[in-house]
Parts: sequence; C-alpha cells; structure tokens
Amino acid sequence: MDLTLVTEGRTTISVPSQNSLVPFPPGTAPVFYNSRMALNRDTTVLVIRQLSPHSYLDAMAASGIRGCRVGNETDVPVTLNDRDLMATRLITQNVRSLGIQAEITCRDANSLMSEEKFGFVDLDPFGTPAPFIDAAIRSSGKYLGVTATDTAPLCGAHLKAGIRRYMARPLNTEYHTEVGLRILLGNVARHAAVYDKGIIPLFCYAHEHFVRLHLQLKSSASAADKSIAQLGYIHQCPVCPYRMEEQKFFPGVYTCPLCGTSLTPTGPLWTGPIHDQDTLSGMIQDAETFIAGDKSGLTKLLNTCWDEPDISFSYNYHKLAKYYRLSPGPVDILLNRLRDEGYIAGRVHYSGYGIKTDAPLEVIRDFL
Repeated sequence: MDLTLVTEGRTTISVPSQNSLVPFPPGTAPVFYNSRMALNRDTTVLVIRQLSPHSYLDAMAASGIRGCRVGNETDVPVTLNDRDLMATRLITQNVRSLGIQAEITCRDANSLMSEEKFGFVDLDPFGTPAPFIDAAIRSSGKYLGVTATDTAPLCGAHLKAGIRRYMARPLNTEYHTEVGLRILLGNVARHAAVYDKGIIPLFCYAHEHFVRLHLQLKSSASAADKSIAQLGYIHQCPVCPYRMEEQKFFPGVYTCPLCGTSLTPTGPLWTGPIHDQDTLSGMIQDAETFIAGDKSGLTKLLNTCWDEPDISFSYNYHKLAKYYRLSPGPVDILLNRLRDEGYIAGRVHYSGYGIKTDAPLEVIRDFL
C-alpha cells in the first residue's frame, strides 16, 4: 500500500494514502487513519501523563497513531492491538521507526480484553463502542478511555438505534450533544456496576462528530452504588424552553409549570460532574508546553471545560431570545449579570451559543 508520513504532537508515523476524490470516512485506505481526531488523541496523551498507569492498551489501534503517541510521548508501556493483519504490520513498522517498546497483537478486541488486564484500556472503534464496553471494564485495572462516533443514535437523531445500543432514551434537543455525552457515561456506569465498580469521570467531552470519555474505575460495591445514585433524567417540555433534572433511577411523571404540557424524559443518563478538577488543572498546566496535534483547539477546549458549570443541560442563547421575541445582547454580559445575582452561569464546551445556569427561565428572559 502507498504510505505517507504524518506528524501529531511529537510523533511521526506512516499512514496509508487516501484518494482525495472519495468521501471520507471511510475512504479508500486499507488501514484507517483520521486526521480530524488529532484533538481526541491530544487529550488522551495529556490524561495519560497525569495518571501514569502501569500499562496501556490501544484495543483497536488501526494505524497505531494513538498507541504510538502514548508510547512515544509518555513513559507508559503500551500494547497495540488490531484484528486486521495488514493493520498490525503497519503498526509494527511504525513502532520500529519510532524506536519505542510496545507489544503488538492481532486479536479480536473482546477476546483480548476478556483474558488480559491493563492499567488503562482505550476503546476507539469506528462507530459505536457498545459491543466492547463490558469486556473493557473487566480488563481495566483502574482507567478506561472510550470514544463514540455514533452521535446520531446517542443524540436522538436515530432514536431506536440509540435505545438498542445504550438502553436509554435519547432526545434530539438543542443540547443533544450534552444528552449524548451523559447517556454514554450512564451506560458505562451501569455496565461497571454489574462488576461492583464505580466510575469517576476525569475528563469527558463532546467535539464535532465524537464523544470522548476518560474515566477512573473504583472497585467496591459502595463505589458502584455511588455511581448508580448519579443516574437520572432530564425532563424537557416539548412546547416551551422549560427543562429540569431528576436524579432518580426511574423517571417520574411531570407537567411543565410554565405551559402545563407533559414533560418528556430522556435517560437514564449521568447527572454528576463530567470532569475531575484536579486532573483538568494538571492538564491545563501541562498543555502550556505540550506539543499538540491541535494546539489551539486543545487550549480552547481545556479552558472552556474548566469554567463550565456542573449542570446536566444547557440553553441555546439565540433560541431562547427567538422564543421570547427579544434581540439578545452579548452572551458574556448575560452571564455576568446572572453571576452578579448569585446564580451559577457559564459557557458550554460543545457549542458557541450554549450556556449553563441554575437561574430560572424568567430570570434569564429578563436579562436577555
């Protein structure tokens, strides 16, 4: 196959050449590589540098770029696996060219994860991670990374597929990205609880076409119970902008207090924090000198996540103004006015028009 050199961070590897006339993804290359996922891999390397696990598994490595970056840019021993023989040959070539120590395997990911343990297990499949989550939890000694690119099912555009894959009801709202992120978190929490494990989100976010989780797993029944207690629902009014969070395993039945319409529940989903402040603080400090594949995107993402409130839903600033037939001023003025009144308020990391606040709708309306 024809190869070309690409560089991400401090790592240069060979990847198959793509026919630019063919839509991507999936493209024409026999081994998959997506340059648009550089930010995803940047955050993984930063997280690994904070955690220093005793070992790392890239369970579906393809070209090997993620595992090669971890092996080349951290001191963590890595294992790169792919079930495709052509992919493992390319991975072997890249590992040798970098001069890093790595174990390379050509196995079914679920089979490998069912038999071996790793300090950090990383899932980055093409599409849904749902068929691999159970085995990954059993294989992980302490940390778990999960990427999902099937955002249509997660976010409610493909409702039945979302219910089948994640055993939750998504909702295609203006904050559907947040819903998808939290449904995936809730799904992992429920899988982990089966094995008496709880989850602690370290750095979880959504960007463009993917959702990315970095999690710590804690092994105890009490940790599992604590995670289950963080599951709940968002209830959305289908007529007006009203929404509410319910932290409860089974959803209640509610009526909108503003217009009297029955609220629509979405979930079960994770209602707790999606970042660990200590981990995120360390990542922000490290990012100052970190050589990234997408430096500007990484800096913006980290800083926005640091300021983002721990609230499980958001409002689209412009859609609120349109609903109330108002001409909105600058969003920062609105956020500052809400904070001055004692409310929590901040931007979201996944939308330039999204805001999070605990202020009632009538207060937000008056400040628009």
